[in-house]
Amino acid sequence: MSNAATQQSQTQNHREASPIVEVDSLVKRYGDFAAVKGISFNVKQGEIFGFLGPNGAGKTTTISMLATLLAPTAGKATIAGYDIESQRAEVRRSIGIVFQEPSLDDSLTAYENMDFHAVLYQIPRAERRKRIMRMLEMVQLDDRANEIVERFSGGMKRRLEIARGLLHTPRLLFLDEPTTGLDPQTRRYTWDYILRLREEENITIFLTTHYMEEAEFADRIVIMDHGEIVALNTPEGLKSQVGGDIITIATETPNADAQRIQEQFNIETVADAAKGEVRFEVKDAASFIPQFVREYDGNIQRLNMHRPTLDDVFLKLTGRSIRDSELDSKDVNRARLRQMRRIRRR
Repeated sequence: MSNAATQQSQTQNHREASPIVEVDSLVKRYGDFAAVKGISFNVKQGEIFGFLGPNGAGKTTTISMLATLLAPTAGKATIAGYDIESQRAEVRRSIGIVFQEPSLDDSLTAYENMDFHAVLYQIPRAERRKRIMRMLEMVQLDDRANEIVERFSGGMKRRLEIARGLLHTPRLLFLDEPTTGLDPQTRRYTWDYILRLREEENITIFLTTHYMEEAEFADRIVIMDHGEIVALNTPEGLKSQVGGDIITIATETPNADAQRIQEQFNIETVADAAKGEVRFEVKDAASFIPQFVREYDGNIQRLNMHRPTLDDVFLKLTGRSIRDSELDSKDVNRARLRQMRRIRRR
């Protein structure tokens, strides 16, 4: 079977599979601050499900509730049919987690980190070594099993955390910003492992990320902003919402040029005064650009064209780039901390 046919068959299977995660009107508040605002969605068994959004959007809070680390303020959710509040032990046995922040014990060896996890999950002693070595071999760390983790590179530690998360054979693996802080080459290698694991272990992967290129690996994506779901679709389905090619021009007078282009060509424009740019969408940039250059008499310093990306989708839905919104997330985190301090004082 060809790669295209295989991918099509896998996609069809994901559509037909029953949900392994079901979320209904889930809410998390810290005092007056709502980190998650009544979200609902489901995740099909065997798919890669992406949560896309900036830091502070509510992605990690949502995972923490689904993983039974935080109690919801309202709403409900099930994992593999188990309720996240009333059946926590069953939920925890069904999931594996790779946290955004490192969680390994650097003073232990790779094997000892895995063995400690195996004991916590009550994996029978007779099975432990075989299963640990199989997981380490899968992430190509079996030859470093007895080495202190402190000596590992960032990419090696990430691979070890993924192996540890799969040790108890979960049905669902949460990857919370799995490649944050890694260099581009290590990020690419890490994703090679993740995709191979999905194929070999037949598990569902729930991914949170603010890297657009990582979100492209997902079968379906939620775009989350300020605690709310603003879109849910396949990557291609989301990009189709943009409606055409994206043209960006650099100019010294972005606001004036945006208005002039809108009036002259009857095109909706977005001006970014800080970057000195004007953006707009057209159905066929290749045929439009020659006409635009010929007829427009504004001061254009540079003109670029590209096909829609997930960042363009985020911009269209939220009015700003996901990279720009990283700055906003600092304010969100400060607000959350203020609310938590007020709660502790009561």
